[in-house]
Amino acid sequence: MDFGLVLQTDPPASGVLDLMRRAEQQGFTHGWTFDSAVLWQEPFVIYSRILEHTERLIVGPMVTNPGTRTWEVTASTFATLNDMYGNRTVCGIGRGDSAMRVAGRKPNTLARLGEAMGVIRDLAEGREAVVDGRPLRIPWISDGKLPVWMAAYGPKALALTGQKADGFILQLADPYLTEWMVKAVRQAAADAGRDPDSLTICVAAPAYVTDGTDAGLSHAREQCRWFGGMVGNHVADLVSRYGEHSDMVPEALTDYIKKRQGYDYSHHGRAGNPSTDFVPDDIVDRFCLLGPVEAHIEKLTALRELGVDQFAIYAMHDAKESVVDTYGSSIIPALS
Repeated sequence: MDFGLVLQTDPPASGVLDLMRRAEQQGFTHGWTFDSAVLWQEPFVIYSRILEHTERLIVGPMVTNPGTRTWEVTASTFATLNDMYGNRTVCGIGRGDSAMRVAGRKPNTLARLGEAMGVIRDLAEGREAVVDGRPLRIPWISDGKLPVWMAAYGPKALALTGQKADGFILQLADPYLTEWMVKAVRQAAADAGRDPDSLTICVAAPAYVTDGTDAGLSHAREQCRWFGGMVGNHVADLVSRYGEHSDMVPEALTDYIKKRQGYDYSHHGRAGNPSTDFVPDDIVDRFCLLGPVEAHIEKLTALRELGVDQFAIYAMHDAKESVVDTYGSSIIPALS
């Protein structure tokens, strides 16, 4: 199992760089960031610095979207980084939540997302693609490589992931839902004539290592409760599309948002987010990795047995450095 670190690009950028360097030293293979131009600093500028100051770390957004940048610009940006640093990028992509909504736009349609994934990959790898009805090719690219991993929850998005993506990003660490969704993605890949085992499966969620006490667990829950609110944005979209009780979406995913009352993106992805008081403790426990080292190893082992290839830690809490270090010393060696 590989491990990634997910950060927001809060200023100063030097802090993001330092944590990414620390993560590589502790055995992490991937460095991810949010991509929301209004809320945080521009990630691709920071990727260049991270790549310059690391040796093996693969970087990318978790996640970008096809609406805030034109597709040829996205492809050229990835290709430039790859040309400079040797194919060390990955394109995490989705419909767009905070990046689109904060700018007053709706998330992209799945049809647009599916088209964008193919175009961005083809252009970044040096092939011709059609953009707005016009064939384009970036002539200076040679030997480019850009895996595209799609973030998804709902049945149509999971199907699209299996049909067109190189990897699947699932932003929660609940084993039951992971099993359900990984099966859906792999089945869609098989139905499309693809090798279902060729897709990389990445689970991303907050991780907080505690001392095993009730007080420690309570503090960890409060530091990570924001994650249930972030996931709840996507779940609310699913409920509006499929209804509260649908065979298309597991109730284990949708039940907890019944008391959700709006969402303030100014606190998006941050500990203490007041828009997440509807998230119960059991959702925090299911969606995140909390507890002593042994609890992390146990849950990660279960996820690995379900086909998860990478666990990416959302480190938006007050213990970023200690979680990175503890994973490096005690958890990554146990799962490698």
